[in-house]
Amino acid sequence: MSTNNASSSRASDAPAFPPWRSRLAHTPAKLWVGLSLFGFWLFIAVFGAWLAPHGMGAMVSNQVFASPSLAFPLGTDHLGRDVLSRMLIATRYTVAMALAAAVLSSAIGATFGLTAALVPRFVDIGISQIMDALISIPSKMMALLIVAVFGSSIPLLIVAAVATYAPGAYRIARSLAMNQAAMEYVAIARCRGESRVHIALVELLPNIFGPVLTDMGMRFVFIVLLLSALSFLGLGIQPPIADLGSMVRENISGLNQGSLAVLAPAIGIGTLTVGANLLIDALSSKHDD
Repeated sequence: MSTNNASSSRASDAPAFPPWRSRLAHTPAKLWVGLSLFGFWLFIAVFGAWLAPHGMGAMVSNQVFASPSLAFPLGTDHLGRDVLSRMLIATRYTVAMALAAAVLSSAIGATFGLTAALVPRFVDIGISQIMDALISIPSKMMALLIVAVFGSSIPLLIVAAVATYAPGAYRIARSLAMNQAAMEYVAIARCRGESRVHIALVELLPNIFGPVLTDMGMRFVFIVLLLSALSFLGLGIQPPIADLGSMVRENISGLNQGSLAVLAPAIGIGTLTVGANLLIDALSSKHDD
């Protein structure tokens, strides 16, 4: 009897791991990798302009496509500009434009999706047919058409990305809202005489917010790739400013001489999108669990 009591006493005196250590131990590796990569580029987007040793357009070397050195860790580009400084500043445009377009796309899609779930059937059909017509146009074709007609500028590039991806966000939001609108708590809200605006914002939106946020993250990845492709084609951000895609385009002729001027921004685009993908996937899996 005394032996059992002693064992119980020792067991109760054993130190328990804090809850935060237990949570860290069960955190998937892809969450840490995604958070590290995406957090790094988000930090660069916010503070890169202050960290850059030179201006974006400053020609700081007489040697074009110079090899990496202490003065220029990533070498120089086709005009003798510091590649590192240009990347630190260009990341701001890549991330900010994609983030703005993703937020607007999801906001517009969610607004119309919630509307379609609560309005009469003929209005829902009209909205859906318009969105389906827009979805049927390939994303790059839609963006190229808008840029070719109206010209290239930062606001217009964001509008082109929103017009391209808002219809897809609408389809996701509408499907989620339709499922929730059939639930009993929505019927009860209608019986209480609540307005459609109240039902949309108070009853439906909180219940679809998580999946919509996940979809917005995926839109961000797609928009980064779209804007980078437009810049690579010469239809994106125009000089004297640049984003990561335009840095690849303007240095592609020197791939054999100064490959780092091309590879560094290309790797930046790749790690940004991979980090965002891993983070979204990890958060989605955690939400499903």
